[in-house]
Amino acid sequence: MIRHIIDGLEKFVSRSGFVNITFPQIIMLIIAGILIYLAIKKEYEPLLLLPIGFGTLLTNLPLTGLTNDGGLFNMFYWGIKSGLFPPLIFLGVGALTDFGPLIANPKTFLLGAAAQIGIFITLLGAILLGFTLQEACAIGIIGGADGPTTIYLTSKLAPHLLGPIAVAAYSYMALVPIIQPPIMKLLTTKKERMIVMTQTREVSRLSKILFPIIVLLFSSLFVPESAPLIGMLTLGNLLKESGVVDRLSKTAQNEIINIITIFIGLSVGSSMTADKFLKLDSLYILLLGLIAFSGGTAFGIIVGKIMSKLTGGKINPLIGAAGVSAVPMAARVVQKVGQQENPANFLLMHAMGPNVAGVIGSALVAGILLAIVQ
Repeated sequence: MIRHIIDGLEKFVSRSGFVNITFPQIIMLIIAGILIYLAIKKEYEPLLLLPIGFGTLLTNLPLTGLTNDGGLFNMFYWGIKSGLFPPLIFLGVGALTDFGPLIANPKTFLLGAAAQIGIFITLLGAILLGFTLQEACAIGIIGGADGPTTIYLTSKLAPHLLGPIAVAAYSYMALVPIIQPPIMKLLTTKKERMIVMTQTREVSRLSKILFPIIVLLFSSLFVPESAPLIGMLTLGNLLKESGVVDRLSKTAQNEIINIITIFIGLSVGSSMTADKFLKLDSLYILLLGLIAFSGGTAFGIIVGKIMSKLTGGKINPLIGAAGVSAVPMAARVVQKVGQQENPANFLLMHAMGPNVAGVIGSALVAGILLAIVQ
C-alpha cells in the first residue's frame, strides 16, 4: 500500500511542469512576460500583444497539451491555418473605416502604393540572407504594416515563421509614433512640413456606397487571390455606409472584431514555441521587419514630395508616411508632426486617404505574392 502511494507520488512529480520545464521554455516565458508588460505598461498594441503574450506564456508551459491534436490552441490555430480569422478582422476594419478621404482625393492612392515598395526591397534582402522565396515574401509583407494581412500571407507561405513575423509586425505597428517621426523629419524640409492642405471636398452617400463595390470588382478581377481580404474589407465598409443594416455594422465593429482579435492573438502566441522562436532567423526577421517598415514610410514620403512639387505645393509630403496602412495610427502621427511645425495645420483627414489606400494596397500585394509564389 505504501509502495503504491510512493509510486503514485513519484509519477505525479515526474509529470510536474517544474521537473519537465527546459531552459529554452524559461526564456520564452520571459519573452511572454515582456510582451505582456509592453501591452499593459507601455500600451503597445495591447489588443494584440496582450493575447499574443498570454498565448506564448501558455504554450511554453510543459505538458499542458494545449497544442496537441484536439488541444485548445490547436483548435484556435485552425482559424489561422484555414485563412478564416484575418478576413474576419478585415470585415471589422472595413466597418470601422471611413473611405471618404480617399474618395475625395483619389491621388492619394499613389501614396498608398508607394509605401508598398518597402515590401519588395525587404523581400530581396531576406533572400540574400538565405530565406526561401516563400519565407521572404512572408517577411517582406511586414512592411505593409497590416497585421491581418501579414498573418494571412504567412499562414499560407511560411506558417513555421508565424510567431516571429507576427510579433515583428505588431511591434512595429505599435512603435509607429517612435519610428516614423525621425524618418519624416529627415526626408522633408520645415517648409514642406508646414504646408496647409485645403479642405477635402464633400463626398456623397452614393459615392461611399459605390466605392467599396468598385474596389472589390477591380481588385478581385486584377488579383483574384486578394478577394478574401478585400472582399471582407469592402463588405464591412458597405455595411457601414449603406445605413440600412446598423445592427450588422455594429456587430462587425464590435463583437466580431473583438472575439477574433482574442482568438488570433492566442493562436499567434501558441506558435511561439521555443524550438521555433529561439533561432537566429527570428533576429533576422525583426531586423528585416524594421527595414521593411522604415522603407515603406520613406518611399511614401518621397512620392509625397514629388506630388507636392507637381501640384505646386498643394500636398504636404508628410501624408505619404500614412501609406504604410497602420490605421489610424500612422495618420495620427502625420497630424502630430505637422502640427509641431504649424499649429494651424490639420492633416489627419488628408492622411487617412493614403492610410486607407495602404490597407487596400497591402492586401493586393499579398494577393500578388500568393499568385506568384504559392
